Amino acid sequence: MDYTHLGRSGLSVSRLCLGTMNFGWKTEEADSHAIMDRALAEGINFFDTANVYGFDAGKGRTEEVLGSWFTQGGERRDKTVLATKVYGSMTDWPNDTFLSARNIVRACEGSLRRMGTDWIDLYQFHHVDLETPWEEIWQACETLVAQGKVLYVGSSNHAAWQIVAANEAAARRNFQGLISEQSHYNLLTRHVELEVLPAAQHYGVGIIPWSPLAGGLLGGILEKTEGGRRSEERNQKRIEEHRPALEAYEAFCRDIGHAPGDVGLAWLLHQPAVTAPIVGPRTMEQFDSALRALDVTLDEEQLARLDAIFPGYKAAPMEYAW
Repeated sequence: MDYTHLGRSGLSVSRLCLGTMNFGWKTEEADSHAIMDRALAEGINFFDTANVYGFDAGKGRTEEVLGSWFTQGGERRDKTVLATKVYGSMTDWPNDTFLSARNIVRACEGSLRRMGTDWIDLYQFHHVDLETPWEEIWQACETLVAQGKVLYVGSSNHAAWQIVAANEAAARRNFQGLISEQSHYNLLTRHVELEVLPAAQHYGVGIIPWSPLAGGLLGGILEKTEGGRRSEERNQKRIEEHRPALEAYEAFCRDIGHAPGDVGLAWLLHQPAVTAPIVGPRTMEQFDSALRALDVTLDEEQLARLDAIFPGYKAAPMEYAW
């Protein structure tokens, strides 16, 4: 397993991040534990979750599954770079949501309790809160860092100007600020190349792509559908929208002898702003598949062919200005 620093920090994380969103509701607790054990055995030390994950099984359930895994010992907690998130509502009470200082501090306490740990390595803002000033947000984070409950802070689903505003506000307080940003980024969804990636690289913010296979569209969906697997109606509409590109993509993958899912992940690993794509397996088989991407090397010609199939963006303003 290769490791890299998360953004400008000294924190070393694996080039794949294990997303746990399915654990505790789509994936049974015992199977979730097995996948996490396997991830550590393979050298993946970077695990991502959120306080609201659990959905049908109840918000917070996924963090509880991580907590029951940590209690098994064997240095599981010490070996894991644990990332969770705050923003989404945990109850219908008005102050149990968004990024007020009150909610940040209380949500952190809840996450620590559910996961049975004393600290969170990376505490992330799950979405932007335009109603709360950064001065208030950083005041709460400074308190948590001073108490040793949070070590680093990151964002998710933030625009470039919000990353700039966050880190400039942090700098005025002599606080480290954001070291990472989780963004929707894959071969089909490349809008962040316009401004988010340049801003992140300027400020030393590591990019952690979520939905790296575009909800399965980049995982060989045409071949799977033709092989008899049914695709839900929503996916069928997306397939038809992107069919020419997907046909060219799957043909390209056959030409180079790699599975489409492996190529989609490998492409992200070749992007200079990317720290670690999030892979969110429901099964051990899906986890095994994600590992293969680490062995895929794409040369310049192959990367250019992928850009021709799925055109990206130049950094703004070069994309649209003279």
